[in-house]
Amino acid sequence: MSAFMGEVVGTMILILFGGGVVAGANLKKTFSFNGGWVVITIAWGLAVTMGVFAVGSISGAHLNPAVTIGLALNGDFPWADVPEYIIAQMIGGFLGGVLVFLHYLPHWKATDDEGAKLAVFSTSPAIPHTFSNLLSEVIGTFILVLGLLFIGANKFSEGLNPIAVGLLIVVIGMSLGGTTGYAINPARDLGPRIAHFVLPIHGKGKSGWGYAWIPVLGPIMGGSLGSIFYQIFFTGKLSNMLWTVLAVNIIILIIVYLMGKKEKMNTESSKAAA
Repeated sequence: MSAFMGEVVGTMILILFGGGVVAGANLKKTFSFNGGWVVITIAWGLAVTMGVFAVGSISGAHLNPAVTIGLALNGDFPWADVPEYIIAQMIGGFLGGVLVFLHYLPHWKATDDEGAKLAVFSTSPAIPHTFSNLLSEVIGTFILVLGLLFIGANKFSEGLNPIAVGLLIVVIGMSLGGTTGYAINPARDLGPRIAHFVLPIHGKGKSGWGYAWIPVLGPIMGGSLGSIFYQIFFTGKLSNMLWTVLAVNIIILIIVYLMGKKEKMNTESSKAAA
């Protein structure tokens, strides 16, 4: 199996298990209906563990564009291979979404809640707030990539690496995931969201494209910041690229913050006029 196919298969496994547990908890007439947040976060951690075990020896099991970019920034992965990996991860995310749809085929019609159906495939904010939602994804992916790097630095973790990574996902979900559903992975959100958009899901509603940029941009920003933090504070490396990436992230956060302030002012003006 090629590295490209490894990322496709690994990401597909990730979404099959991860999206599958959300489907089981959200869709009516399943035995696991209303399984709850703890079940979801544990299963997502195990989903990552299984994906890493499956293709770790083939592709390194990035399964996440933010991880691929973070590793490239850290010098652990060639930039020339980044586009290929990201494409493979997006394909795997889409295919995983399709498999979840097929597995729960009769349950879509039994469920009326459009939001519950969309949540099987993609994330959404508990409280819509553009800047805070973006910041949540940045922080979550920051600690994900930082955690992957410091876990990988420990020799004892070589055989246990997939389990340690899975536990990292669990604690991120339980501690930080309640605000946005912790996409922390553009392929985990965008690939299945596209599947939701194209599949004939009964009563599915809209695919939430107005929010879709946040679980793409936020993880990429957070992953790059996690890589930079690791290099500066764990290895003592400094370079012009690191300062450039840091500056770009700060500028984006400032722009999004100002956009959010403007949106709030426009909303308040509209309410006052009404």
